[in-house]
Amino acid sequence: MVWDNLRMHLVAPLREFFAANATWLTVFQLPTYAPDLNPQEGVWSLVKRDIGNLAAADLIQITRAVKRRLKRIQYRPELVDGCLMATGLTLEG
Repeated sequence: MVWDNLRMHLVAPLREFFAANATWLTVFQLPTYAPDLNPQEGVWSLVKRDIGNLAAADLIQITRAVKRRLKRIQYRPELVDGCLMATGLTLEG
């Protein structure tokens, strides 16, 4: 599991869970702020690039535009793979 350092992720019950399940669970903690290691940052970068010039009338229009862009990305797995590859991380089992 790759885990960030969000304060609520570092509470005692989670640390106890990690320790109790160390035989099958490996946890890699990211630095406090590591956008270069987070594939999600690449996905949001693609979305923001597409809606950068959107002059939305209201929040509903922005929400629709973001959902539409995310849906398009969902059907192009090579974009998601590219965001993962940009981090240098791999999906090995």
